[in-house]
Amino acid sequence: MENIKIYDEVATFLAQSAPVQILAYRPSEATQHRFDDLVWKKKEQTLSAEEASELEHYFMLEHIFRLVKIRAAIQMAQ
Repeated sequence: MENIKIYDEVATFLAQSAPVQILAYRPSEATQHRFDDLVWKKKEQTLSAEEASELEHYFMLEHIFRLVKIRAAIQMAQ
């Protein structure tokens, strides 16, 4: 998919900018708690449309950070 290329570009840029910090990044407790709550609500089928949209944003950011962390690890290995 053509629109996915932007995620690769951003991931590569971020990984090259600060690989050590990228690999060490973890979401805050509050953010992790909110994500867990939304996932639970989805499993229980009690997620509102607004919460479903919020959860999709979390999933997209998680995907981007996985790409960034993979590229950061490669950067550091070179």
